[in-house]
Amino acid sequence: MMLTFVIFGLLFCGSLAWYTDNKSFLGVKFQARWVALVAVIAFALVFILSVHLSPLRFLTLQMITQVPWINSLNINYTLALDHLSITLIILTFFLAVICILVSWDEIKEKSGFYYFNLLATFVGIIGVFSAVDMFLFFFFWEVMLLPMTAIIAIWGHENRYFAAIKFFIFTQVSSLLMLVAIIAMAYIHQQQVGDLSFFYQDWLSLDLNNDVAQYLMLGFFIAFAVKLPSVPLHSWLPDAHTQAPTAGSVLLAGVLLKTGAYGLIRFVIQLFPQASDNFAPIAVSLGVVSILYGAKMAFAQTDFKRLVAYSSISHMGFVMLALFSFNEIAYQGVIVTIVAHGLSSAALFSLAGMIYQRIHSRDLSDMGGFWQSAPRMGGFGLAFAAAAFGLPGLANFVGEFLSLVGAYQVFPVMVILAAFGLIGSAIYGMVLFQKTFQGHSIKAVQDLSFRELIVSSSLLMLLVILGLYPNFVLQYFRGVIL
Repeated sequence: MMLTFVIFGLLFCGSLAWYTDNKSFLGVKFQARWVALVAVIAFALVFILSVHLSPLRFLTLQMITQVPWINSLNINYTLALDHLSITLIILTFFLAVICILVSWDEIKEKSGFYYFNLLATFVGIIGVFSAVDMFLFFFFWEVMLLPMTAIIAIWGHENRYFAAIKFFIFTQVSSLLMLVAIIAMAYIHQQQVGDLSFFYQDWLSLDLNNDVAQYLMLGFFIAFAVKLPSVPLHSWLPDAHTQAPTAGSVLLAGVLLKTGAYGLIRFVIQLFPQASDNFAPIAVSLGVVSILYGAKMAFAQTDFKRLVAYSSISHMGFVMLALFSFNEIAYQGVIVTIVAHGLSSAALFSLAGMIYQRIHSRDLSDMGGFWQSAPRMGGFGLAFAAAAFGLPGLANFVGEFLSLVGAYQVFPVMVILAAFGLIGSAIYGMVLFQKTFQGHSIKAVQDLSFRELIVSSSLLMLLVILGLYPNFVLQYFRGVIL
């Protein structure tokens, strides 16, 4: 029941943060940000100390909890873990701490409700990474959506309502396609076995007609491709990133996009192997288009956050390309890319929030020469830009290199085209850095505070560790071919 304790504990602490914000009890004045920070760190330690990675292997799910829920439909509260879900949950906890720290001085209005929504989003994400009853998975998928929409709509920037509605519509419509596919799979199980089942493990043994499998696979694929996101289902992302508060952008890029990759790995490819193989040329083409289109559009942006948002589309294209190459090396590249992009995108969006708090603008034309007055910020800015365009020694390089090497064995022409995206990322990465920190100093800005230094240092440290020693993560993912 450890994972259930973490999930409901985070939700309770979120409610506690909302209720006790700025209230005094026994002479102690509570602040929602402290309640949220202590809760996330405490439950992260509980989770890490409770899981034992060594006995587990990828694709060997270890059941954690199985409790009857809706008996009439044979729906159970079922949670399970393997190395993939554990890795992503640990990444979620780490970025949850980053989200709270970057929100520390930014969120001043309705802060209690804000931290409730933040922790509720984390609850949904952890549920998505651990649920193996597909109805429960869909439930957590929706839990993840609603508070994230509220974060954008209430605490976002000038066009926040438009961005929140667009994010909600894209995600909700694609989620309904997935729900139809989930119900259809449960019905097929009833036809073949005799009873309804929403249990993921039961579905793996179903004998699906090729045409039916193709349509059901598309229902899942579209939902996860929207969240990844992949061209042409990407247009919600730049608006959501630009208008969200800093923590919202960190959360979107660092973790929510990874739920799309997780869904492709866990459900699309595993449940529909033959249909996925047939669809692979189209999926790989979408991945390459996303890489090139994201890089080109990033170069054309004048808004700091919008530039980083389009770069995320480009980086996630490598995930799509590598996944549908069905190659062990490419798959290992996917794992490193998911973690590395979660860290590097979180770093750049955190940096964007720090700059916005100082000059109240995201426009690159209002920036320039910041290195002179804020050399520590400039140093971290250079390191984070280098991570984003794949400098050797940092994590993104390892992920993209493995992805391309593995995919080249299956789709050599597509990989050659995708390699141009690496050149594009170097161009827009250096343009971002130069326009922000180099050139004529428009105005002096305050250098990083101690709290901001902790945020930047921790992100950079992990990027360096994973870049120099990728086996820290890869040791659990050897010998796996999707």
